[in-house]
Amino acid sequence: MKILGLPGTSFSPSRAIGIDVLKRKIAKATGIPTTKQGLEKKIGRTIVKGIKKVIE
Repeated sequence: MKILGLPGTSFSPSRAIGIDVLKRKIAKATGIPTTKQGLEKKIGRTIVKGIKKVIE
């Protein structure tokens, strides 16, 4: 959401509340990404590593 239509200004309720920081801390502590894209990449890497171990 832009503030007063000025370029480069925006407001994010989740950032204001602190949800982004909390999600980042959880992701760093557990090693599990909180974004859809990050989770898909992690699952893909895990599958590829598993297939490599089976082949070797």
